[in-house]
Amino acid sequence: MRLFVAVHPPRAAVDHLTAQVGRLRIAAAAAAGTKVRLADPAHAHLTLAFLGDVAEDRLVEVESTLGLAAQTYRDGRDSSARLRLGGGGSFGRGRSTVLWVDVRGDVEALAALVELLRVGLRRSRLPHDEKPFRPHLTIARPGDRLDHADLRADQETLHGYEGPDWPADQLVLVRSHPAPRPTYHHLATWPL
Repeated sequence: MRLFVAVHPPRAAVDHLTAQVGRLRIAAAAAAGTKVRLADPAHAHLTLAFLGDVAEDRLVEVESTLGLAAQTYRDGRDSSARLRLGGGGSFGRGRSTVLWVDVRGDVEALAALVELLRVGLRRSRLPHDEKPFRPHLTIARPGDRLDHADLRADQETLHGYEGPDWPADQLVLVRSHPAPRPTYHHLATWPL
């Protein structure tokens, strides 16, 4: 099973961002038939930990580890972290280019949660990505099919974007099925 751990922004924040994305050149390129992949707003999420392929018989262990991390995080806070989407940029080059929007607000609390998750995953000897945590929400995967000037213009447009704030109040274990149109299934949730 391919697994990751995420926080999902609420519908209002996703709708606000979707309206902004509709004004970007990448959206016009997609509408004109260019094979850029816009992220499906229905699956908008902030990945906190990517576990990758995990044997199905370890699912109970994964859920226990994540539940303990969520409980520890919750016990150390008076309220949920307040986040908002704003700004943006791109990662990668050529075919692997990704356009994203930044996460702002109580990012330190989110980073603390990520560290709790990683400590638990290491203790349980569960696989996970150890790359430095850079909170973001993927908007599109234009690859090398969007002109560099259009990509820069979209980054400039995103630079001034500020979405509404929202509470990061739920941790979600997600199973993904990669494909040209990936699908996602929520396996478990924990309050934050």
